[in-house]
Amino acid sequence: MFRNCLILLIFILSFRINAIEVGNLYSAKVLVTSQSASDRNKALKKALGGVIMKIGGKKIEHPLISQAIRNYNEYVNQYQYLRSDNVTYLNVSFNEEKINSLFKQSDLAIWGRLRPQVMIWVVEEDGFERKLLSSTSNSLIPKAIDDFSQKRGLPLIMPIMDLTDLSALTITDVWGRFAHPVAQASTRYLAEAVVVLRISSNSVMLEQDENSACQPLCQTKPLVLDWSLMADAQEQHSQIFSEQYQGDDILLMLNKALADITDIIYQQYALSTTNSNEFQMDVANIESLDELIAVSDFLSELSAVESVQLVGVQGSNRRFKLSLIGSQQALLASLKLSEELNRYIDPLAAPVSKDQIAVFYWGTK
Repeated sequence: MFRNCLILLIFILSFRINAIEVGNLYSAKVLVTSQSASDRNKALKKALGGVIMKIGGKKIEHPLISQAIRNYNEYVNQYQYLRSDNVTYLNVSFNEEKINSLFKQSDLAIWGRLRPQVMIWVVEEDGFERKLLSSTSNSLIPKAIDDFSQKRGLPLIMPIMDLTDLSALTITDVWGRFAHPVAQASTRYLAEAVVVLRISSNSVMLEQDENSACQPLCQTKPLVLDWSLMADAQEQHSQIFSEQYQGDDILLMLNKALADITDIIYQQYALSTTNSNEFQMDVANIESLDELIAVSDFLSELSAVESVQLVGVQGSNRRFKLSLIGSQQALLASLKLSEELNRYIDPLAAPVSKDQIAVFYWGTK
């Protein structure tokens, strides 16, 4: 059952942007060994699987998805071969409308274009020595993080580790996963979420006891990785801590950790294609036709919004009815991510129940 909800939203325009609009969700680039028809068909199929993972936020097992991958040609818009560093890639773009329709038929959630920028601090421990990695460190890790970012369509960034970063926090701050200094140091990167990744070859980091089944592994000093996540960099108390990943392949462990982090973030911002919802919102301080058009366009472009209709006018207030793709939570997440809007909660307002939508205001602070 669907219900109409009235939300009073009063926002103020802002120029600070914490989210990234991912522009290549419906395209993929696949390495090929030749330009033969056989290799091309394999690459097209792999490319569609990669795009579906980006749109869906995770690997999807569903009969209709499997059927679509088998019939990949139905979804291809165009493709071209690219040559770079003596290797050949097939660059493929797919039909957005058809893929979205596929997700709707499959009752699967879609992750919209507007996605949080995620700051990743990586600290490595080797024996008694620890070091913070930068985006340009001589290590396989920065490239692996960038490759994952491209593959999954999630903006991941690492610090540049200049004097500003070095003076903002210490290795101890990062290794200790102290939320406040890490979050503060991340503000210059306009991160919506912050991750601390710890990698160690020191068996002291292993959580074990005398009866632990990892004893044979512990004697060989496997690599250990764990992470913490502030899914909202402004909410430093809501820090999530992972269990430990152990093994001897750091890239495999890293990709597993990043996939688990992506799953958590995805749950906050993905849009259900099976739910439908409508509610109304009042927007204040619209003084001109240009401002009305700007607000309407802004709302229409949100991933969570299917359509926008002006239903009321009173002074400088305009009432809109929004038809949503998915939940109201997805809409509020989009509004929060966009940073085109600044949220303000009236401290004198009565507390809202769990069944109500929070009240917002649009206007000057």
